Amino acid sequence: MDAPAAKRSRSCPAGPEERDAGAGAVRGRGRPEALLDLSAKRVAESWAFEQVEERFSRVPEPVQKRIVFWSFPRSEREICMYSSLGYQPPEGEHDTRVPFTRGLHLLQSGAVDRVLQVGFHLSGNIREPGGPGEPERLYHVSISFDRCKITSVSCGCDNRDLFYCAHVVALSLYRIRHAYQVELRLPISETLSQMNRDQLQKFVQYLISAHHTEVLPTAQRLADEILLLGSEINLVHGAPDPTAGAGIEDANCWHLDEEQIQEQVKQLLSNGGYYGASQQLRSMFSKLIPMQVREMLRMRDSNGARMLILMTEQFLQDPRLALWRQQGAGMTDKCRQLWDELGALWVCVVLSPHCKPEEQASWLQLLGKWDKLDVCPLEEGNYSFNGPSLQPTTALSPELLQKGSTCITNTEGWVGHPLDPIGCLCRALLEACRLEEETLALYPDSGPEKRKVAYQHVQVPGSPGESYLALALEVALLGLGQQRALPEGLYAQDKVVRNEEQLLALLEEVELDERLVQVLRKQAGLLLDGGPSSGFGEVLFRESVPMHTCARYLFTALLPHDPDLAYRLALRAMRLPVLETALPAGDPHPNPLDSVMSNRFPRWFILGHLETRQCELASTMLTAAKGDPKWLHTVLGSIQQNIHSPALLFKLAQDACKTATPASAPPDTTLLGIALELGLQVMRMTLSTMTWRRREMVRWLVSCATEIGPQALMNIMQNWYSLFTPVEAATIVAVTGTTHATLLRLQLDAPRREELWACARTLALQCAMKDPQNCALPALTLCEKNHAAFEAAYQIVLDAAAGGLGHAHLFTVARYMEHRGLPLRAYKLATLALAQLSIAFNQDSHPAVNDVLWACSLSHSLGRHELSAIVPLIIRSIHCAPMLSDILRRWTLSAPGLGPLGARRAAKPLGTDRAPLCQLLDATVAAYINTSHSRLTHISPRHYGDFIEFLGKARETFLLAPDGHLQFAQFLENLKQTYKGKKKLMLLVRERFG
Repeated sequence: MDAPAAKRSRSCPAGPEERDAGAGAVRGRGRPEALLDLSAKRVAESWAFEQVEERFSRVPEPVQKRIVFWSFPRSEREICMYSSLGYQPPEGEHDTRVPFTRGLHLLQSGAVDRVLQVGFHLSGNIREPGGPGEPERLYHVSISFDRCKITSVSCGCDNRDLFYCAHVVALSLYRIRHAYQVELRLPISETLSQMNRDQLQKFVQYLISAHHTEVLPTAQRLADEILLLGSEINLVHGAPDPTAGAGIEDANCWHLDEEQIQEQVKQLLSNGGYYGASQQLRSMFSKLIPMQVREMLRMRDSNGARMLILMTEQFLQDPRLALWRQQGAGMTDKCRQLWDELGALWVCVVLSPHCKPEEQASWLQLLGKWDKLDVCPLEEGNYSFNGPSLQPTTALSPELLQKGSTCITNTEGWVGHPLDPIGCLCRALLEACRLEEETLALYPDSGPEKRKVAYQHVQVPGSPGESYLALALEVALLGLGQQRALPEGLYAQDKVVRNEEQLLALLEEVELDERLVQVLRKQAGLLLDGGPSSGFGEVLFRESVPMHTCARYLFTALLPHDPDLAYRLALRAMRLPVLETALPAGDPHPNPLDSVMSNRFPRWFILGHLETRQCELASTMLTAAKGDPKWLHTVLGSIQQNIHSPALLFKLAQDACKTATPASAPPDTTLLGIALELGLQVMRMTLSTMTWRRREMVRWLVSCATEIGPQALMNIMQNWYSLFTPVEAATIVAVTGTTHATLLRLQLDAPRREELWACARTLALQCAMKDPQNCALPALTLCEKNHAAFEAAYQIVLDAAAGGLGHAHLFTVARYMEHRGLPLRAYKLATLALAQLSIAFNQDSHPAVNDVLWACSLSHSLGRHELSAIVPLIIRSIHCAPMLSDILRRWTLSAPGLGPLGARRAAKPLGTDRAPLCQLLDATVAAYINTSHSRLTHISPRHYGDFIEFLGKARETFLLAPDGHLQFAQFLENLKQTYKGKKKLMLLVRERFG
């Protein structure tokens, strides 16, 4: 942060008489010390010692020292701003890396020593502990100051940044907090003026001797020039003094490293622009610098304009600007955001009440110059709407045609405008009403919460009864309530949202008193009666920006004072005109659980956000209306009319239910009914479009109905056709509504409990009839305890089997029947399933294999009669030889009957030479033969081994027949003759089987 020290020529000192005579310039004779200090403060703050060439020399030395003493900044606020304001440490680091905090820690640890003030120059050493294994580091710091402002800094750490380093902070804080411990000397020229010739010669020679390696060439050069009578140095009156301060005509501002600002901007641009730059740079230019500029304006610091000029010039040198202009392309959103911020800051600077007319003129000249450049980007495009003609949403009778209401009168919105006029004016008015200066967080690492800004009413000069605070509120509401067209483009629309949120954040900081409440009431009434110029007027147009966010603030603020006005305003703002015209009332949402599809509304990029804000407004009203049936039903009607997103309606229903059922108070039945009604609407809207959230919604609806009571629960069961799918009704509604927890919650007596059970069983049977595949088993389960209902459900399954109920579902119900101890019904359903089944010769891993084996085991356990009846079904349905062989062997292991479910057992196992197993054996042998021929048709050598193993299993089955050896031999001979061309395979057959 090196900067050239201020140098001013000093004349020869005045004599003692002149010095005594000049004392009156600062103090009168005999004044008390306190008054002398006060005079010295005023001199130090307003003019330097060179305002009049010899004036300082005429002032007595005690007064000179007092002026020098009071010329250093006395507030830590500026030091903090220029070292840490808005500083964001790198990711992973804490606030201990903030320069101001580091400097404070250095000061508190005693790292500052050898502090010396010579005139307007302060110097000192800072000893900073090194890292682990590193030695202590020593830094020499120099600071020049003038009229209570630091004008230049220099530090041995060579830190190059926009901020003062921690060492400059430590020295500055030492001078502020321990001012009387600092060794104080007058400007060096004043000290030299008190020396005679011999002393001056000794001083110069000692100085050269102490630093001869550095200053000897310079000393010789100066000596040569002084000895030369016609030299330039002899033509100048006096000599420069870096410790003497500046003149009144010189610029007086805090030190700002302009070179670093330019370098930082260049680095931002050279790193690939705004997306490729580091997070620290992006944070600095989007948050830090705007914050710092505004703080400078608040403190009447001229560096704010200097920073903006430097930044603007660097951004205008961005090579991409010319490229975008040639290509006719728009800037990137990140780039446009920074330009918008620059524009807003320039508005603040130019309109600052503290700037001088000549400063404003020079800035406006600069802005005009930049604006004429070809590469200078235009303001955000299309703020004036040039699209299709806008039509009303209702059928026109810092009355409507007679009114002539056929278009938006304000297509260019004030909120979201590139220059942010409402925000700038509102901030300027609020700034004038600050009760006290908001203190900066001087100790960031201590983590204090941000203090809420306090405002007071300040009278507007010449306007009795008007205050800047009331005007700020009026201005903000005027802009927020303006009916305006939504601008084109994602960035512009997002900016509208951000500006609204920023304005409302400002208003929420203002504590409302009776005077401001009256302003609110007046403005709310004007907005309601504002006609087409108001977003709260009766006529709202399709392209209008919705008023949800503004209405939510007004509703919350007005509710304690004028509930009727608050509800009227919020209900009027519930409209979302773009959906009202595109989706007629009662039409289902095109995408039930998300916002409106973007391809239907290509311009409304932020539609999802707007719908969310609409939902938040509705939720706020529902919560506030708790306990008031009139307003609750009014709000419900508005919700049903204006909100078209099922996902948001479901959220509203959940919020209402939660509000209606506090843990420590009785439930609000009216609000619970509202929640249930919203839930029912969601069910109806999403019935035809199944989504993953439906199950959650159905469960919640049953829970909400349970909170209301058994009648509500039975109502949704009785009207399930219009609310749920059969699966949802049978598996969620009926089951959840009759669980033990639900029954305990309802606290029903026996008759009412049976009534609820009967309703659930009826629901289950209806679902089973409508969707037997998915609902038959749930219906059987639910009807277990009621014989008539269970029989009805069983009959539904039997009827459905003839109507196409698949074998998988039939097997599932059959297994359930066996588990319930009804083997004959299980057997019946298994036979129906087998009748529908077909397993080919090569489907060894068919999904129904286990079900078939189970059915065969069931029939075997029941007895010979059931086994005999199922064999024809097995033969007809199954053509897979290994599977048939497996079934055959299972049935020959034990006698049928007297199994786990059988009545009695036969004397001995069934033989394969008698019915019914002989038919199954023949079918199995035939299956092996057919499968062999099928496999041999397209067999490859690598499958020869598998085929030999297959023949081995076939032989085991052949041998179960009385003449099995003969049959298998004939079978092999047939294969050898038929496939004699496959010599290698036939050789393997002979080796294995002969």
